[in-house]
Amino acid sequence: MKPLTRRKFISRTASAGGVLLIPPYLSGCLSSQNNMGKSGYFETEFGIHEKLCRKLLETALSKGGNFADLYFEHTISGVLVLEDGKVNQSYGNINLGVGIRTVKDDQVGYGFTQVLTEESMLSAARTAASLVNASAVPPEDQFITPEIGDYYPVSTYFNEFPVSSKLPIMQDINEKCFALSELVRKVTVVFQDEMKRIMVVTSDGVKAEDLIPGNFCYTSVIAEKEGKMESGGWEFGGHRDFSWYDPDLVEKLSHESVQRTLIKFDAIQPPAGEMPVVLGSGITGVLLHEAIGHGMEADFNRKNISVYSTMIGKKVAEPFVTIIDDGTIPNLSGSINVDDEGTPGKKTILVEDGILTGYLHDKISARYYNVEPTGNGRRQSYEYMPFPRMRNTFMMPGEATPDDVIKQVKNGIYVQDVSNGEVFIGQGDFSFYVSQGYRIENGKFTAPIKDINIMGNGPKMLENITMAANDLSMYQGGAGFCGKENQGVKVSFGLPTCLVKSMTVGGTGQKGGVS
Repeated sequence: MKPLTRRKFISRTASAGGVLLIPPYLSGCLSSQNNMGKSGYFETEFGIHEKLCRKLLETALSKGGNFADLYFEHTISGVLVLEDGKVNQSYGNINLGVGIRTVKDDQVGYGFTQVLTEESMLSAARTAASLVNASAVPPEDQFITPEIGDYYPVSTYFNEFPVSSKLPIMQDINEKCFALSELVRKVTVVFQDEMKRIMVVTSDGVKAEDLIPGNFCYTSVIAEKEGKMESGGWEFGGHRDFSWYDPDLVEKLSHESVQRTLIKFDAIQPPAGEMPVVLGSGITGVLLHEAIGHGMEADFNRKNISVYSTMIGKKVAEPFVTIIDDGTIPNLSGSINVDDEGTPGKKTILVEDGILTGYLHDKISARYYNVEPTGNGRRQSYEYMPFPRMRNTFMMPGEATPDDVIKQVKNGIYVQDVSNGEVFIGQGDFSFYVSQGYRIENGKFTAPIKDINIMGNGPKMLENITMAANDLSMYQGGAGFCGKENQGVKVSFGLPTCLVKSMTVGGTGQKGGVS
């Protein structure tokens, strides 16, 4: 195949029955995409053989360095948008290139190119090598393929189906949302899917390849009641099989999107102040991810930025609290067969029985701490260097029931959904917008709430978790990204219903407060 650079195509139609055009070069890539399993793709399609990889690594290490690696990527993605009952947007993207990294102690040189010719790749390798000026270091004599799992076992990839096969799913969601309530005024459905091929070749003798499917369906709803407008939405996705988007999921997605919109008409803003907060299971795990998880990424600790930099082996939570980052849960967005440095996906225990036991490592931090990499070296694309990043981060369940937890609160709030968080890694301070939840009075739900902020300190919140229920659930979405160093990667998170004995709640106490 002739080398491709990154390309983008856009097609617009005026009706759901319009023809969505796919350029010939894209359809050709799609037809051959799944025929070679997880190995040999880059050599067969682009001529990237081991002799060439060795030459690139030798160039990257030609001026010295502890380590060098090559990260090849070929991603094909597509997006459909249905609005006002019609598909009015269809666009896609091809991302192709290689990133080349040279590491010398705590310094990193990096070069990349989207043209997979030997001349262009050698130029990128020389850019990475310019970090240092010392004697050349040779790469290992042979490359070994690590044994990796299969954590996205799909039988049907999206690119095996014509674009038009997604339209009935989107139209069905649209119709169901309108049928669920006469208050619904507008429905937007977004369907996105991608196929990502990667190959990592390292100077310490690793060669790993992977084929990563990713997709999600997001639905947003606008409703009107007595002249007042409210909006809401929901999404499902991950590393999913096309058949996962069946009638049952369509029903669930439509119902969630409408109900999360309509309940806001009755929501209030609760009184402000310090109070107990119950975090519901599932999506509220984003607080664990943002307010606590980032502080356990090893680069922040290596640089003494995180509050956890000196806390290994010390108590950080009650004995019933165990926190795990796991890249091996099938089909979740944060799961990985192999990370972007060639380390197989694995499960990492961060906090065990209330004690901080470890950090999330890439190869650089693992070398610094003299430990094994945890499989958390991740990057957005070949244009970016990898850093320690979370995968699927969650807290293990407790023994109580959700009702038991709620009954402990006389005057507080229940958080069902959060968004728009801000976290300061060093101090651990955070603020999150609560888009949905309930007031708790005398151990029972009363009025729904919305449009408030919860504020606190991540390590303090972890210390203040006094009870956990047995209902751990993981976020099943695929649209969200975790941002760090100006790049985003897919993650998931989870939490059982748990009680935080005190957090700061910002509200007005006015019923029907302005959004």
